[in-house]
Amino acid sequence: MEAALRQLLNELETSGQENDAREPERRKKMLNLDPATAHLISILIRSSQRRSLLEIGTSNGYSTIWLAWAAKANGGHVTSLDRDPDKHVLADANLKRAGLRDTVDLLNGDATERVKALEGPFDFVFFDADRTSAPAQLSLLQPRLLPGALILADNALSHPDEIAPYLAAINVQPDFDHTIIPVGKGLSLAYKRAD
Repeated sequence: MEAALRQLLNELETSGQENDAREPERRKKMLNLDPATAHLISILIRSSQRRSLLEIGTSNGYSTIWLAWAAKANGGHVTSLDRDPDKHVLADANLKRAGLRDTVDLLNGDATERVKALEGPFDFVFFDADRTSAPAQLSLLQPRLLPGALILADNALSHPDEIAPYLAAINVQPDFDHTIIPVGKGLSLAYKRAD
């Protein structure tokens, strides 16, 4: 990763942490991905040549930059959804600063409604937003997942009660292998078997 991009990510990490420490309202927090988790996800994307990525939960674009950087190395593209219009504007600006805006389609609005309209197909999905709506979104995405798709969700260990319905939904899928990686806040990793 180029030094300038790493510097921008460090800046976003710091400003996000500072914002979240002083901001009492959850919807105004950035809730950025843990840096170790972001790095692991970028390695997974690059090493498995993911090209059609979907992120649910853009926030200020911190995780989106990691996804876009990895996808661009593979000649891929990211679609990222967030319902907050202010964060949408912030993510747009940060992706431009990163030189990755052309690698990302930023969509604003209710994620479940937006997912209904997406064509796909996707070989990578990252859930990092409202954990309670993730099971419905997973169901909607099923027909648009390529064989061999990776489906990830953050906060698998930090918010066990909130993410339990999603984990239950992914665990009953007969064609998925699933595990939880104890990195950051806990990363749920599911692989859609190609056989």
